[in-house]
Amino acid sequence: MEWDDSTEQAAFRADVRTFIAERLPAFYKQGRQRTLRWVGLENNWAQDWVHGDDAAKLAAREWAAALGERGWVAPHWPKQYGGAGLTAMEQFIFNAELAVAGAPPAGTGGLVGPTLMIHGSDEQKERFLGPTLRGEIMWAQGFSEPGAGSDLASLQCRAVRDGDEYVINGQKLWTSAAHKSNYIFGLFRTDPEAPKHRGISFLLIDQTTPGVSVRPIYSMGWEHATNETFYEDVRIPVGNLVGEENRGWYVGMTLLDFERSGVGSAVQMRDQLDQLISFVRSPEAVANTPAAGLARDAMAERYIESEVLFNLGARVASMQAQGLVPNYEASMGKICGSELAQRIARTGMKVFGLYSNLWDMDEPLAPMDARFTQNYCHTVVQTVFGGANEIQRNIIATRGLGLPRG
Repeated sequence: MEWDDSTEQAAFRADVRTFIAERLPAFYKQGRQRTLRWVGLENNWAQDWVHGDDAAKLAAREWAAALGERGWVAPHWPKQYGGAGLTAMEQFIFNAELAVAGAPPAGTGGLVGPTLMIHGSDEQKERFLGPTLRGEIMWAQGFSEPGAGSDLASLQCRAVRDGDEYVINGQKLWTSAAHKSNYIFGLFRTDPEAPKHRGISFLLIDQTTPGVSVRPIYSMGWEHATNETFYEDVRIPVGNLVGEENRGWYVGMTLLDFERSGVGSAVQMRDQLDQLISFVRSPEAVANTPAAGLARDAMAERYIESEVLFNLGARVASMQAQGLVPNYEASMGKICGSELAQRIARTGMKVFGLYSNLWDMDEPLAPMDARFTQNYCHTVVQTVFGGANEIQRNIIATRGLGLPRG
């Protein structure tokens, strides 16, 4: 793996920086620190476009238009589907520069889009890829269920073939962003007699279909990011089946390869630490940072760990650039990133001592808009979603270290 940019990569990085400096709307520059209260809740221009206020909608349109000129709305998509066809290393550079600038991530349909390109029919590509690219379709992932989380193959939500339709009944859990999406892609059991990894199909569901309902789940930090979704005699056309019937597990695993191979949030975490260090050093912050001296070593450790995470992401990008499919390497990045986010939150809490009891970001005495206090609650789930870290450790043990299954 090369740490230094090649001549071409350096030129691309400079081009991206110039583009961001010239085209990023002021709305995202000015609102960055208030919006990015914790790593993981990035600005999302597609959701701003649909759900934002007038200022957010205008900024989203401007940003989408700017990205669209370069094919950077979905930079990883092939040019034939409206993307930019960037290489893995160019994507790594592009995403890193967006994170440094605090710009909204460019991609939309990052998971389902590439999956449709591989497994979807020509009709499905024509029907879904363009609207997804334009932000007209926003997707939620319907995988987990009350009895099927890490053991996803135990899912029981049924889809029964009835002529030219599937009739769906059951429940999904932890359906992130379902309250802001208009389509759900998910795994549903179509053959209950088959072994659990078989008899599962990958289906696309319009959320306006009668029988689909979404109920909010609020986190311990009063955040509404995920939901329960219920399906009561929901009828969808057979044409919404992706790939073969009863072979959806393999389609779903293709999608998870895209999810777990993504470049982590190391740049954003490093930015958090830079801001924390700058705040601690400022004269006006002395009264609010009684434990800053005691946390100096901890902040140094967190910074080193953010560099480790960055290099794990670079390793994944480097493997992809060589045509390899990261597996346990991506699991290492997931564990490192999720646990580091929690440690950074705890370090910030310790730095501010009793002032960390202040939750409201508008409280004048709350240091740094109470972001580390809120992070402390928001990051609890990061070691669970996207594949629990216990599962990731099993992947590393069996596929990385070659240890036998217990």
